[in-house]
Amino acid sequence: MDEATISDVLVVGSGAAGLTVALQLAPQARVTLLSKGDLAESSTLYAQGGIAAVLDATDSTEFHIADTLVAGAGLCDADVVRFVVENAKDAISRLIGYGVEFTRNDEPAAKQAYHLTREGGHSHRRIIHAADATGREVEKTLEERVRETPNIEIFEHHLAIDLVRQKDADGRPGRCAGLYALDRQTGTVRLFRAKAVVLASGGASKVYLYSSNPDACTGDGIAMAWRVGCRVSNLEFMQFHPTVLYHPTAKSFLVSEAVRGEGGRLLLPTTGERFMPRFDERGELAPRDIVARAIDHEMKRLGLDYVHLDISHQPAEFITTHFPTIHAECLRLGIDMTCQPIPVVPAAHYTCGGVMTDKRGRTDVPGLYAVGEVAFTGLHGANRMASNSLLECLVFGASAAADIHARLPSLPMPPALPAWDDSWVTNSDEEVVVSHNWEELRRFMWDYVGIVRTTKRLERAQHRVELLLSEIEDYYGSFRVTNDLLELRNLALVSKLIIRSALARRESRGLHYTLDFPYPDPVAAPQNSILTPKRFRLAPQD
Repeated sequence: MDEATISDVLVVGSGAAGLTVALQLAPQARVTLLSKGDLAESSTLYAQGGIAAVLDATDSTEFHIADTLVAGAGLCDADVVRFVVENAKDAISRLIGYGVEFTRNDEPAAKQAYHLTREGGHSHRRIIHAADATGREVEKTLEERVRETPNIEIFEHHLAIDLVRQKDADGRPGRCAGLYALDRQTGTVRLFRAKAVVLASGGASKVYLYSSNPDACTGDGIAMAWRVGCRVSNLEFMQFHPTVLYHPTAKSFLVSEAVRGEGGRLLLPTTGERFMPRFDERGELAPRDIVARAIDHEMKRLGLDYVHLDISHQPAEFITTHFPTIHAECLRLGIDMTCQPIPVVPAAHYTCGGVMTDKRGRTDVPGLYAVGEVAFTGLHGANRMASNSLLECLVFGASAAADIHARLPSLPMPPALPAWDDSWVTNSDEEVVVSHNWEELRRFMWDYVGIVRTTKRLERAQHRVELLLSEIEDYYGSFRVTNDLLELRNLALVSKLIIRSALARRESRGLHYTLDFPYPDPVAAPQNSILTPKRFRLAPQD
């Protein structure tokens, strides 16, 4: 028999999506929760802006739906958008019930209990937030609830390696039955088995040299799901956040879109000119893809290292009250945003595509679910609208949990699986190979598959990533696994899928902009990019 940790449900990832699934299921099921680092260390922790929801009488679900569809540039699934928007209030109520403390509205005549801000693409104020550190408040509160829940067993510092499918009666791959994971503290590999497995492992923005995300966002869930037979969709749509702090000692510090939502202006550092109105009538409140391309254009046109984001025309008290985290970090670096502009640049921020799922989070592989940024649900289309991401995590986390709960009584116990065998491999004495390939991959992805693309650049990237994958697989087959090797393996595979998707889209749409096809296809209807692993059949679920 294998020495495995066995549970009803195995959740991979500890951001808003994964913690929501665990909390929703724990009263009725034994849940194992894997976290790549500390339990709180996720993209959710660093989300500044807030959560989009219709909470004001002057707003409506139809307005929120319409704004999302416009931002998605023709590729949103309208049914999914409606599903998410209509479930937003319940998601916010659950968070408040867990103890999340959102910023209250301190205006005497206010009809709304909580302060609502506005971000790019939104026609109304509908962003509920906790000052400028919403993600931290959400993550810390959910972490507290998870840690005090008896039915949840937590394994921190565990990096998932590969999913395992049991064999059907005909010998073909069947249900997902668990996975192998590397204990990053001991270097040993453990086996986890479960009736259902939920991927909530986040996105893949670390395929790029510059990213606003924590180091853990290496596309692990997307790569693992692809390797066991799941389709992926729309991976060419990688969102670049327009405003990441530019400073030699600041690592990936995001300057929230809410700064622009509250009147922040983008200026050229050379002349002080406000340039966004030249690109879009909505100015700084245009969707992120338009703002990021505008900044990229001005930086390349003028040879700039950064542009300025200026909100110093607002009262100092307003700034320090609404943006205490950003103000403190800037001040630490010698920038006083109450009286001077902030230098900013675009950086990779959000993976709009991912593992294909339905509205219950189910993938092509029976027993395997995907929720949050790892998943492609149809909500975002070709460009994610600000503050719809945490909302997606909460709504689909609850939806997946409800589906699993309903099915648990009829799900089979996970079968015995082979233990991890590394008896025939050795320890590597050439870690420099991994670090060199890591650097090279992320640099050519930034240069060739970034904000503005061409077919020639994409083909160069495709050629190089194939060579890298060959080297990585040879290395993977010869040496014991390490954290860096596993992440590099996943990054390279996801990079290949991004490049394939980008080459297949012979138009510019949303976040995918190519100089060879600078306009949307005028003839064909908008289509999602779907990639299917060749060696697996699709297994429809009931």
